[in-house]
Amino acid sequence: MAIDKSGTRVRQMFSEIAGNYDRMNHLLSMNVDKYWRWRTVKIVPPTGDSPILDVCTGTGDLALAYYKAGQGKINVEATDFCPEMLEVGEVKKQKLGINGQVRFQEADTQQLPFDNDQFQIVSVAFGLRNVADTDLGLKEMTRVCRPGGKVAVLEFSQPRWQPFRGIYQFYFKNILPRVGQALAKNKQDAYKYLPDSVGEFPHGEALAERMRQAGLKDVFFKPFTFGVATLYVGTK
Repeated sequence: MAIDKSGTRVRQMFSEIAGNYDRMNHLLSMNVDKYWRWRTVKIVPPTGDSPILDVCTGTGDLALAYYKAGQGKINVEATDFCPEMLEVGEVKKQKLGINGQVRFQEADTQQLPFDNDQFQIVSVAFGLRNVADTDLGLKEMTRVCRPGGKVAVLEFSQPRWQPFRGIYQFYFKNILPRVGQALAKNKQDAYKYLPDSVGEFPHGEALAERMRQAGLKDVFFKPFTFGVATLYVGTK
């Protein structure tokens, strides 16, 4: 049975966990999520001064990483359809002393409020699988990317190497949901949704092909941490 990824359900789920979102991410990944974002920025670095867009930005970690990589000289747009997550991002931005170079904006990735061909990089970290229509989300990301620009998708995937795969699957499906639910109590079972949504989402060549169908070329993907996460990159 397909999981419920309706906008109403996903928005409510993330609004309930927004205050604990960063702490839980770092705890449950043992801080490896920071390394994954760092690798993403290294593999898909900013160039020149054209703006960058980070969609499904959550609390803005990847958007802020791109701001730092651009040394404050590149404007970064950060969009999400959950205002409670954006509020946490705004607090982080203020603590870093960032003014107008990073802008948080409420928006649905399936209908981005930007003109065609604007951004040198359009990125998403651990958010594409939450978009109700994956293909529409990818098409919108491609639409607003400038010709020659990059679309970067960092997403959870499923390790293949044994015995690590078996150990990880047990942790991901049995331990993580219980710990997450106990520490970040919410009505929508966010930490049960996490492994369910990852298991249902295309990964590897299947997602790469979806990116090609969205209009991207030279698509490649690079697994991180034995395949726990994967970075997908395509050129418009």
